[in-house]
Amino acid sequence: MENHVAAQILMTFGGLFLLGLIADLVGRHTPLPRVTLLLLSGFVIGPSVLDWLPPFTDRCFPILTNIALAMIGFLLGQKMTGTAFRKLSRPVFGMSVGVVLTTAVLVFSALFAFGVPFEIALLLAGISTATAPAATVDVVRESRAAGNFTDALLGIVAIDDAWGLFLFSLLLAVVQTAGGQSGALQILASGAWEIGGAALLGLILGIPMAYLTGRILPGEATQAEALGVVLFCAGLAVWLEVSYLLAAMVLGAVVANFAKHHDRPFHAIEGVEWPFLILFFLLAGSALQIETIGQVGLLGLGYIALRVIGRVLGSWVGGKIGNTNLQMSRWMGIALLPQAGVAIGMVLLASQRFPEMKDILLPVILGSTVFFELIGPVLTRLVLLRVGDIPPHNDQASSEKP
Repeated sequence: MENHVAAQILMTFGGLFLLGLIADLVGRHTPLPRVTLLLLSGFVIGPSVLDWLPPFTDRCFPILTNIALAMIGFLLGQKMTGTAFRKLSRPVFGMSVGVVLTTAVLVFSALFAFGVPFEIALLLAGISTATAPAATVDVVRESRAAGNFTDALLGIVAIDDAWGLFLFSLLLAVVQTAGGQSGALQILASGAWEIGGAALLGLILGIPMAYLTGRILPGEATQAEALGVVLFCAGLAVWLEVSYLLAAMVLGAVVANFAKHHDRPFHAIEGVEWPFLILFFLLAGSALQIETIGQVGLLGLGYIALRVIGRVLGSWVGGKIGNTNLQMSRWMGIALLPQAGVAIGMVLLASQRFPEMKDILLPVILGSTVFFELIGPVLTRLVLLRVGDIPPHNDQASSEKP
């Protein structure tokens, strides 16, 4: 029996890695980003189509999510150096605030105006602010995009989920108060702790990491060192119930700003990150259910349309706030369309707090997530090509990368 279980686990993960390799190879010869191909592949082998995955993969997915997003957060932190902030601080902060607030206000106002109950409109507005850092970062890396637009995009992705979490916590408290329930202050305190506690954790671990790591020879030792600290940070964040993505991002930012003697931890994480992302995207795709699309209805279609419009208008508003150029204001909102795990986490929390709204909220968010997760990365790549951060010859070269 034990041999059978071990064989099943080994063959499953071996097959997933090979499937990820095939998706990567196909992506080199198609305009589709590999993240979209991985999600589609996961969907095909998942319960909605072929149902090939054994039950234990459901238990693995949360852990793989923590690992993958912790690595993504740490690598995003590398971009948040003093030099980068001096160059992009106003555009990044202006556009991130503009996109988050405009999207939330538009989604709430329009849904409420068309007769959606106040509480549901407010919760959907809060959830609409979430993005998908892993998908966005992978599109940038795969296409080898580089330039001011790409730097601003990565900076916005790094911090806008923090704004979104804070706003969602605030709106959750408003809904609870409007419904006559107690505990609104507790919700606000919980939201503040999730963000502030994550930043504090990243700072506490980042300072010693910046000065103590990188003193040994490069190679396997540095890799173990970097992985150990990043995963330890993610584990502590989960235990303390704070945002592990934000904690890892602050950890990376502290190391990038204070570890003047080396940058090896980032190269070490980049060297082992992709296998975890293969598993993460494939299992995320397997969790997509075709039934949710059919259950979306007019409310779901309205939410999708309003979120798209909110992102586009928000990038224009944010461009005014951040005094950015016309190109960045015009295209940034479309590049920020991917939406995945954070939004699902928000809707699950809202469903736990307000079970009477579960049957409305879950189909809308799960169905729209399928749309944004599959279409969003494609649009992000097209935008990066349109603004010139992926010159045509580089886009072709990215499909031939080793």
